[in-house]
Amino acid sequence: MATGTSFMVHAAPGILPTSESFMRMRNTVNNYGSVAKWLHWGTAILFLGSYISVYYRQWFTEDKTPENWIAIQLHLSIGVTIAVIVVLRIMWRMTNRVPDLEPGTRLEHLAAHAGHYALYAIMIIMPVTGYLGSGANTEFFFMFDIPKFESTWLFESVVRDGMGLTFEEFEKPLDFLHKAILGPWLVWLLIVGHASAALYHHFVKKDRTLRKMTIE
Repeated sequence: MATGTSFMVHAAPGILPTSESFMRMRNTVNNYGSVAKWLHWGTAILFLGSYISVYYRQWFTEDKTPENWIAIQLHLSIGVTIAVIVVLRIMWRMTNRVPDLEPGTRLEHLAAHAGHYALYAIMIIMPVTGYLGSGANTEFFFMFDIPKFESTWLFESVVRDGMGLTFEEFEKPLDFLHKAILGPWLVWLLIVGHASAALYHHFVKKDRTLRKMTIE
């Protein structure tokens, strides 16, 4: 047996993160990093899936059918996922710089900031009101159950015993906000406004606003 032989372990290319790949994960003065991009477009796809599931349930299924139940459970599961991703987005945003805004008027910059704050507010309020007002457990993508708020200790101790409200009384304003105000109107207005602003910057002002979130 040979002795005194030294061995060197070389990592295969692409296995360990390099400093360059790590820097691409983070935001820079000119671009959003890969993490911010994945979180942004992942949220957009989930919101689209949430609307598809709930509209499919409303337009193409009958009450108390398996298809109706599957659709609402997908809607609830996507909502929980959005809530988790939003928390991750906020944490990532707090630990990263935001790329500089493109040249524009003070009013344009104020509108951009207001639009982003409004979108974050909606991304928080919609999943929260959806969960709090749901009368069913969430079968999270049919893998495990998340208890409905009505079944939790927090509801019993704070809402029922502390505020003296039944679930129906507690749920009614949340349901109205989620289903009658935000979902069919305000969320769509914000999404259309956000997309329109990005396209305006890209095709009219011809700046890098849209490119920051799409390519390097």
